[in-house]
Amino acid sequence: MKLISIVTPCYNEEDNVEKLYEIVKEIMAKKLPNYNYEHIFIDNASQDATVKILKKIAINDKNIKIIINSRNFGHLRSPVYGMFQASGDAIILLVADLQDPPETIPLFVKKWEDGDDIVLAIKESSEENRLMFSLRKLYYGILSSLSEIEIFQNFTGFGLYDKKAMDAIKQLKDPYPFFRGMVAEIGFKVSKIKYSQPVRKRGETKNDFYTLYDAGVLGIISNSKIPLRVAIFTGFTFGILSFLIGLGYFIVKLIYWDQMDLGTAPLIIVTSFMFSILLFFVGIVGEYIGAIYTQLLNRPLVFEKERVNFE
Repeated sequence: MKLISIVTPCYNEEDNVEKLYEIVKEIMAKKLPNYNYEHIFIDNASQDATVKILKKIAINDKNIKIIINSRNFGHLRSPVYGMFQASGDAIILLVADLQDPPETIPLFVKKWEDGDDIVLAIKESSEENRLMFSLRKLYYGILSSLSEIEIFQNFTGFGLYDKKAMDAIKQLKDPYPFFRGMVAEIGFKVSKIKYSQPVRKRGETKNDFYTLYDAGVLGIISNSKIPLRVAIFTGFTFGILSFLIGLGYFIVKLIYWDQMDLGTAPLIIVTSFMFSILLFFVGIVGEYIGAIYTQLLNRPLVFEKERVNFE
């Protein structure tokens, strides 16, 4: 029988992991009995009882495998590393907070059986804060317009990936991966399933401002050179404009040497405006340089502390 690998990244999810385990186990037993499966939980150095609960489950169920990271490696690196450790014919990414409905798994597998290499879950609506959902939708629209390849909108990583698609993603060898962009990069035959995201019922969200900013900026700089080119053209345009303004003032001053008093206000306003534009684009260039530096370091995605139930 073919093997389905379900990969669940978790961090401080003691309220959810056991419930998720039970739901997935029931789905695989009742709706997909013709498949073997492994459920890999990759824990990002949780500070609560998450690991203790998972180890207790793993004692009696060898389908449950656990990877425990040596520290918290962030919300981008750990899930991708967990998927790379899966050995299934198909790999499903399923987060631990129960906001990705496990009931979608049989639909993924059906699409895969029909010949699709990648099956993506597209968030059609959400019970989360409407403002946040609208901002996410706006961001995906901006990212799609800037990217050189098609970026799947309202896609968070939840989906199924054939082994050959996952092997292709591995070849990208990105030490700080933007997974959604990597999926778009490799191509393959893709289908989509729409779903409505429920609100988190247990535990606290781990998506603070920094994690959202990190993923958002990484998505842009990983998939587009447009911000750099905008910086170049803007700098060139304002450089010419500054030169013309300066030349104009110089000519007027020569003509009306005794009558004209330039004053400091225009100089301060123009200088402040120019510096604000300059510093903004220096920040953009800095993000790209940081991404290059990360690539040059080429550090492993994570370091493991312990594995459970891996042969």
